[in-house]
Amino acid sequence: MKRNNKLNKANAYRLSQEVLRNKALTKGVNLIAPETIFLSEDTLFGKNVTVEPYVVFGPKVKIGDNSYIKSFSHLEGAKIEKNVVVGPYARLREGTVLKENTKIGNFVETKKSNINKNSKVNHLSYIGDTSIGKNSNIGAGTITCNYDGIKKSKTVISDNVFIGSNSSLVAPVRVDKKSIVGAGSVITKNVKKKTLALTRAPQLEVKNYKRKKK
Repeated sequence: MKRNNKLNKANAYRLSQEVLRNKALTKGVNLIAPETIFLSEDTLFGKNVTVEPYVVFGPKVKIGDNSYIKSFSHLEGAKIEKNVVVGPYARLREGTVLKENTKIGNFVETKKSNINKNSKVNHLSYIGDTSIGKNSNIGAGTITCNYDGIKKSKTVISDNVFIGSNSSLVAPVRVDKKSIVGAGSVITKNVKKKTLALTRAPQLEVKNYKRKKK
């Protein structure tokens, strides 16, 4: 009996997915390899949207016009405006808002974050409880440290900000307009407008160094 119930549920799910996919295709959504794409009943697509293979849409996802979702991405509770590129291998969690012309790249995770027009988070980053302004670039390996084990705090990144690769922003913290965070920095204090913030240990070199032998 249990096996039959599982089969019935699997068949019902498969049929419901076929209905949702056909509905999306009828509305003009370009589903590449639709049998590999999984939708929710409330998934909403704008015009001229393309979805590559192996994408999962959880509940409460809205995709704007001319957006492109690349392979192996997982989206839930996210609002995406027009001309946005997501993925591949991106995870958009509940409360993510991507304004027009933004880009979320490979191995990027976002949660409860608002990313404004023309900003990019291209590689290997976690953006949580964060507001990012317009025309900002978040370098590879950037982490917003939003949880201290007790409560979650916000990070604010303003317009035209450049965050260097492998940086950690320890919330609550604000990076003001037109400022730069140097690669490899751990930022624990607010960064003022039009400044460079850098927290990096000096490089040491030992001449003629020889490794110890076993």
